[in-house]
Amino acid sequence: MKVSFEQLKSMVVFAHIVQQGSLTKAAQQLGLSRAVVSYHLKKLEQQLKLTLLNRSTRTMTLTEAGMAYYERCQAITEHAEAANLHLENLKSEPVGVIKLSCPVNVGLQLVVPALAQFKRLYPKIDIDLQLSDDVVDIIKEGYDLAIRGVALESSNLQATKLASMATCLCGSVDYFTKYPIPKSIADLAEHTWVVYQPSSAVVTLEKEKRRFEVAVSGGISTNNAAARTAFVEAGHGLAKIPVYDALPRIKAGLLRTILDDYKTADIELYGVFPPGAAGSKKLRVLLDYLKDYFTNQVATMTI
Repeated sequence: MKVSFEQLKSMVVFAHIVQQGSLTKAAQQLGLSRAVVSYHLKKLEQQLKLTLLNRSTRTMTLTEAGMAYYERCQAITEHAEAANLHLENLKSEPVGVIKLSCPVNVGLQLVVPALAQFKRLYPKIDIDLQLSDDVVDIIKEGYDLAIRGVALESSNLQATKLASMATCLCGSVDYFTKYPIPKSIADLAEHTWVVYQPSSAVVTLEKEKRRFEVAVSGGISTNNAAARTAFVEAGHGLAKIPVYDALPRIKAGLLRTILDDYKTADIELYGVFPPGAAGSKKLRVLLDYLKDYFTNQVATMTI
């Protein structure tokens, strides 16, 4: 069966419909109207004389034929994208748009300053930065890169480590005018904490190859790292805070560290990206830049 140019377009549209999980989202991803996307799907099913998707007002599932056909449509899409990447890499200067996602606090504290410098070095690379503490679906939402504190949530993605960020236990100077400064691990049980919801309710400390775990609880919990630091600064309890966030406040006399002879776990920052994206010259340039930038920043962050 000969494949027409129009059918090739419909196959690419079909692959995006499945990836995005809806006709509307596929239309947004492709820059088309929903009506055009619906037309391509219907035309494809008419040409093949098969139903590819079972659709209702709320759900959309692949038929057996649809699953088999999607795998081949997806392969065509990936080959086309790989061809574009190959041509992009032949250019002497990287160009294009990089859409990336990043948690709010690390984004404002570290990533935005890094990207501001990167943009001056590579003016032909446009940056679309979305700050969110939600874990985005990189492939479904069309991101080139996500910066995260965990490597992978899907085997379909790739990751590279960008940096290890030190952390410390902190309380506000005002808090310690009301409560005694902890001198030992046992003392921590007597204190209230600002609980950071994405993390475990246990803080781990190490000293001389011994490991200690402290259960944390308190009257305030939050899923936002900047809010956690603000609550600690306001005197509502202790918390484990990244050094990059705590250091300016320590120097300003607002926070103080405790149990400095114990080590708390580092935050590992990863760049997570779709399969095959590592071949993109613009993405490789950005990842290499971020690694160097974070390494230099970490070197200056000593308490």
